[in-house]
Amino acid sequence: MKKIYSIIALALAAGTMTSCDDFLDTNSLTKKTTGNCPSSEADAEYLVTGIYSTFIDNIREPERDPFFIFELVGDDRLGGGSQSNTGAQGLDRLMNSYTSWFEELWQAKYAGIYRANNIISTIDNVGKWSSPDIKNQLLAEAYALRAFFYFNLVQVFGQVPLVLTTEAVNLPKASADEIYAQIASDFKKAIETAPATKASLVNAGGRMTKWVAQGLMARVWLFYTGFYSKSELPLAEGGSISKAQVQTWLEECIASSGHKLVSDQRNLWPYTNEYTAKDYPYARDNNLVWETDENMENMFAIKFGNTGSTGSGEQKSNRIVEFFNIRKSVEGAFPFTPQGYSNGPVCQALWDDWGSDPDYAGDYRREGSIVHRPTELPNYPGDAAKEVENTLLLGKKYLGCGYYDEGGTLHQSYAYAYGGQDDKQSGLNQSLVWLRFADVLLMHAEISEGKVIYEGKNGLNAVRQRAKLADVSYSLDAIKKERRYELCFEAMRWNDLRRWGDVEEIVNNQTDNVILNEGKEGKYAFVVPFMDRYNATGGGFFKIPDSQVTLSEGVLEQNAGWGDDANYARGDLPYFKK
Repeated sequence: MKKIYSIIALALAAGTMTSCDDFLDTNSLTKKTTGNCPSSEADAEYLVTGIYSTFIDNIREPERDPFFIFELVGDDRLGGGSQSNTGAQGLDRLMNSYTSWFEELWQAKYAGIYRANNIISTIDNVGKWSSPDIKNQLLAEAYALRAFFYFNLVQVFGQVPLVLTTEAVNLPKASADEIYAQIASDFKKAIETAPATKASLVNAGGRMTKWVAQGLMARVWLFYTGFYSKSELPLAEGGSISKAQVQTWLEECIASSGHKLVSDQRNLWPYTNEYTAKDYPYARDNNLVWETDENMENMFAIKFGNTGSTGSGEQKSNRIVEFFNIRKSVEGAFPFTPQGYSNGPVCQALWDDWGSDPDYAGDYRREGSIVHRPTELPNYPGDAAKEVENTLLLGKKYLGCGYYDEGGTLHQSYAYAYGGQDDKQSGLNQSLVWLRFADVLLMHAEISEGKVIYEGKNGLNAVRQRAKLADVSYSLDAIKKERRYELCFEAMRWNDLRRWGDVEEIVNNQTDNVILNEGKEGKYAFVVPFMDRYNATGGGFFKIPDSQVTLSEGVLEQNAGWGDDANYARGDLPYFKK
């Protein structure tokens, strides 16, 4: 019989042994195998932990990670980098920069899905639990992670194969309705299964919980109903999730989760850590004190260790930060000294819109979120010989930062003071936050149309109050502005624009931005009109990896809009075309 090593079969290969691969053996009669593992609570915990590890596998190649993709394709960042950084520039223009691009994304997400499928189907093999809550929590995590992986995939690709078993299969793309129905069912099971345990600072934000599932369900509901013009979110088992149900879940999360806003939004970001802040005038003069990555506002985040990357290639540092870091590391750039690729320079329109809006006069988040190089880094020369699409504005939330020790020595990463590595790459261990409590409040305000919910205010004004801004009347336009400013550089903007039908803002905000290209002043331009690309791709969906289409032997169809005319390569920047 002919074997078909399909798109899913190969994607699963990386995760076939799941996270028990250190001790599973499919042939041994004496060791744990895929047939008898998990047999204990410890096995089950190990298997679920292994699902999380696939996040790190993806971040090894940032240009293939959903967080980086969503950041670059929106309107508040340009591609940037140098002429060789075609990945960031291609994302910014909805064009294809590599052969079989996003292969790592595809494999990592399906490996995670496989691992979730495995524990969902085998968890009842465990005969004894120290507490029913432990089983329920682990099962809820598996369901929520599977849902989150599919949500990443479907927002990037539109339609993908829907795999719910551990068998190697060769499947065509499922419809968007089918995939979203499964996502909704999985998050619903997670909400109903997970214990209602209040959040604490112990491993805060590091694992899926009932509260995280409620917040992410709201995000799924908003995107699906907005982008696809629906009124409800379908369930795989039949029925649907209504707006009222999502609102109820958000209200439970806000009232009972234990999550809350920290006192100052700037204290969420590492540039306020005590070792850096003492020599960074902006942080010191504003009395900013880092809440660390373990705080009560961060609800779900990808965590990184203090040991960087190992010789085996295991990724333990946040390479997305590396890609956003400046190109040249000199003392004049302090505190943002770790060297990177200068991808994602901030769009001038964001800086100008924020500064000129009377509803946001005096908003500390503007300078707290954006580095205006001439003001904050006047002694930083940059890398004029290589930087392109340089706006002299940088997203501050995900920039690496160093510190001076008591002897005056400049260290590349603040992580060194906390037991990490003094390295511009392996010292980047900042968590990558996918869900904050502020987002939950803003989603509730949008869904409830301004219902009072938190400390006597609706979610919109609760978040504004934290920024020391006066209350405003609820409106969708007010929500749109608040989400843009509060959540900037947190991978939210692109999908918000898509669900609101506001993608034209990308063209309006990016076109004619004044930029520096290898030291010469110019204006930002698209290679192909952006809205032509958006419409050709069915609403901003990317190309499925070429190898996966080939391996499927005709079962998997490529997405529309990705012919050779969509290819982008070094030399295609309009400023350098001859």
